[in-house]
Amino acid sequence: MLRRALEGVLSPQECSQLFSAFDQIGGIIVVRIPDALLPKRGIIGRALLEQVKPARSVYCQSSDVQGDYRIRDLEIIAGEDSTRTEYRESGCRFMVDVQGAFVSPRLSSERERIAGLVRRGETVINMFAGVGMFSIIAAKRQKCTVYSIDINPLAAQLCQQNVEWNRMTGEVVPICGDARQVIAGGLEGASDRTLMLLPERSDEFLDSAVSATRSGGTIHYYSHIHADLKSDAPGLSERHYLKVAPVRSEILGSRIVRAVGPRYYQTVVDARITKD
Repeated sequence: MLRRALEGVLSPQECSQLFSAFDQIGGIIVVRIPDALLPKRGIIGRALLEQVKPARSVYCQSSDVQGDYRIRDLEIIAGEDSTRTEYRESGCRFMVDVQGAFVSPRLSSERERIAGLVRRGETVINMFAGVGMFSIIAAKRQKCTVYSIDINPLAAQLCQQNVEWNRMTGEVVPICGDARQVIAGGLEGASDRTLMLLPERSDEFLDSAVSATRSGGTIHYYSHIHADLKSDAPGLSERHYLKVAPVRSEILGSRIVRAVGPRYYQTVVDARITKD
């Protein structure tokens, strides 16, 4: 998509160096640009702004998502320098800040999948909720209670705003804090379904997820997996989960959520746990 958008603006050789796609989040485009093409980032930004509607800003992502707050470095390369925008998905409205709080439109299918699994009356703990997209889409669909936790104060603030923006069948409770401390402080054994949407650190938080989830409940365990064959990634993620899980688990399913690099995948394992 990115290469098509820049045909005629860059040479064929330069287009071949581009990453394959960009993210459009409301009125904002976020694009990664190879080092060799950084001198032309202004040209790339203006071309995207002209061709992609209704975009008003183009940012170049210059770092990976990192740190406890899951933020990334962005550089404005065209249009209005404002990192906040309204984003719509699954009949919901969200105010997001693409620099100050993690958000990815590439998780939309997974948000829909999780929302479809939540059952009436469930209590859900979303350990790394960001601005509340998974939580709100689930609670819009089903009468449930979702504890929407994030350590990033801006993410928690935006989650509260997004709760107020959307009519929901269920209830979302935004909580700002470290998920481990929040769970230990009163949510142990409270969850029928626990989401672990921090794939790079899932092993570190798995004990807390198990503590939060009642016996017979489900943990959605996200991880990053290297696999030479794409088809091997779900099975590898299942084996890894069973190796590190501190509790008896039944694998309900696994899948690739998205590719995050060459032979590198974000996966999810759905596991029902049993506590003795």
